[in-house]
Amino acid sequence: MPKVDLDEVEFVTETTLTIRESRRRTTVPKEIVEALELKNGDKIRWILFYDETIQITKVKKRKITEG
Repeated sequence: MPKVDLDEVEFVTETTLTIRESRRRTTVPKEIVEALELKNGDKIRWILFYDETIQITKVKKRKITEG
């Protein structure tokens, strides 16, 4: 597991994964929702590395420019 620079960490928590048949659910902690200003319908991106670590990021909405 890669080392984490705790000076760069704002929040750490754990959540439970629920698997029911083909449905997989996890809860995004309130602190993360608020910090990232996540709204219903927003997307998050999951990146799995070979060392079994995961990075989760908010997908930024593309701004449509007229031109």
